[in-house]
Amino acid sequence: MELELDTKELESPVAEAPLILLDTHALIWLDQGRPRVAPLLRGGRRLYASPANLLELQFLDEVGRIKLPKGDAQALAVDDRWTLDDPPAAAWFAAALDLSWTRDPFDRLIAAHARMRGWRLATADETLLKGLGPRHTLEL
Repeated sequence: MELELDTKELESPVAEAPLILLDTHALIWLDQGRPRVAPLLRGGRRLYASPANLLELQFLDEVGRIKLPKGDAQALAVDDRWTLDDPPAAAWFAAALDLSWTRDPFDRLIAAHARMRGWRLATADETLLKGLGPRHTLEL
């Protein structure tokens, strides 16, 4: 008996939609419907949020810098526009150890999350844009 390989599927690869991790302000802007982030919703991009986004949002709400609509960052975790990713903590934090170019703990965790997954980070933050570089970011 001889096995045959069906090469039809191999000959016409389907292009995967780009995977994008959202920086916290990008998540806020998307939630508010700001035009600046509208391009993120086009082109079949798959958008992801980080658990670090939720922690940062909760922190900002608690110190009075923002007001969460439902008073709880966890409410933003469930949204059809993005998926909450759940990276393995040990690998994620190990990746964050190498990012000495930022002193912001949330930026460090979000940048490490994007690097660990091999995703681009959607951000307007100059420190993140410079630290990760244009190949690994999507400037807003």
